[in-house]
Amino acid sequence: MNEDTTPSETSPLLSGRLVGGPEKQDNDEPKSSGCGASAFCNPHKALHRYLALFFICLLSFGSYFCYDNPAALQKNIKQTLNLTTQQFMVLYSIYSWPNVVLCFFGGFLIDRVFGIRLGTLIFSAFLVVGQSVFALGALLQSYILMVVGRFIFGLGGENLAVCQSTYSVFWFKDREINFVFGLQLSLSRIGSTFNMNIEPVIYKAFDSATPAYVRLSMALWFGVFLCIFSLICGIILGLMDKRAARILKRDSMETGEVIRFRDVLDFPLSLWLIFIICVTYYVAVFPFISLGPAFIAAKFNTSISYANFVTSLVFIISAVASPAIGVIVDKTGKNIFWVILGCVMTLSSHLILAFTFAPPLLAMCVMGVAYSVLACALWPMVAFITPEHQIGTAYGCMQSIQNLGLAVVAIIAGGIVDASGYLMLEVFFCAWLCGALLSAVILYLDDAARGGKLNKSTKEREHDKKIAREIAESKAEREVPTLPADNGSRIETKTAFHVRNRYLSRIGAQLPQSYNPNTLALARHGILQ
Repeated sequence: MNEDTTPSETSPLLSGRLVGGPEKQDNDEPKSSGCGASAFCNPHKALHRYLALFFICLLSFGSYFCYDNPAALQKNIKQTLNLTTQQFMVLYSIYSWPNVVLCFFGGFLIDRVFGIRLGTLIFSAFLVVGQSVFALGALLQSYILMVVGRFIFGLGGENLAVCQSTYSVFWFKDREINFVFGLQLSLSRIGSTFNMNIEPVIYKAFDSATPAYVRLSMALWFGVFLCIFSLICGIILGLMDKRAARILKRDSMETGEVIRFRDVLDFPLSLWLIFIICVTYYVAVFPFISLGPAFIAAKFNTSISYANFVTSLVFIISAVASPAIGVIVDKTGKNIFWVILGCVMTLSSHLILAFTFAPPLLAMCVMGVAYSVLACALWPMVAFITPEHQIGTAYGCMQSIQNLGLAVVAIIAGGIVDASGYLMLEVFFCAWLCGALLSAVILYLDDAARGGKLNKSTKEREHDKKIAREIAESKAEREVPTLPADNGSRIETKTAFHVRNRYLSRIGAQLPQSYNPNTLALARHGILQ
């Protein structure tokens, strides 16, 4: 098959080193026919990678839809089960608690035990079971059973996000990684937007004579079907990945690295600062969205349906803007500056909501753009400073710390609303965002002191890669292969004079009569003096 391929097209889609370099990979590319010969089905081609990206993005569609089911149905859940705001927020907190440990452990399992394919299916199955128990709890009017369902759902939700991030890095590292994370966030957040606007409609679709707990349960069962849909996407993606591994011979390409839990102690300060930014930022966004509809309806005297729509603007805008912002970050680099911008914009939106009566649409639009900016710039930075064999562990650790913050802050936020109202809640969120902004500034200073790897422009990163390639090629050229010795003799390096005359002899040129290779050899060994 005569194809014009580039090194990027023949590099492996998952981690591992090519044996023999890209040239050998080109020569060993199997002959394909039919669909396998097309760019759509050929793992060497970019089009096939983007097909895989489509399924990577849909992996978490059901998870994102179901995560905010309580927010979309907050009033109905609280009235049906007679809950306080703090009890309601337990439905979010209990989701996060198992992931304080399991996200890190899940990253280890993905890297060393299950593998990315099997791990994706296991964690997707947890989502289906957890959402089913949650819906059944609503039908039986059992708050405890609903909490158990959210706990089971949490066992899979964040670990599936680790699988998703790991898949993205393995298939697109050193390519358009910021765009990939932006598109991944975009399609995933469509699930959240769908939830905020569809679940109330499903609840109201049933006749008013139908008991409230039945209507609530039916709305939650819709989420079960979407989790099954995401599981099917995981199966398709796993089959694609297995086929790509066979064609590219990736299964035999081991890195030789061994992961140990104490590797976490070797994480650089910059990586820990990224973790801190992650937790301090997201605890001011996700709990706010959970309580946002009730807050907007109370302060601005709107209907719940309108408040749900305004709150969902964060997801709608991020779904639309994330791919474009990802491309911009890919083209410009300077990830830390983008993170700082995202923190400042989100802090501004909370200050507008807390201390003004400006239309909430403005603040939520700003928050939606800021959310996309930070996500597109923050998450790829982990891959910039983490070895490939630790990618899953690093993302798992990041998710673990994030969930620890969410688990604690969710309960505290509910208590603040019950005790002091929504104004103090906004002040609470602003304090967390100030911590995120301060951490981002410290990250910039630390990165600058270490050479500015995280905040380099795209041109500077391409220049560094070019220099690294030239150094590697120069080193390879200097390596002279050692041939086996014959009777204890060694092959000696020829002089320029000898090489030139040997060439002239081969092309038939007349050599000087004084030139005799045998005589020169005897003289070189000291026999003729």
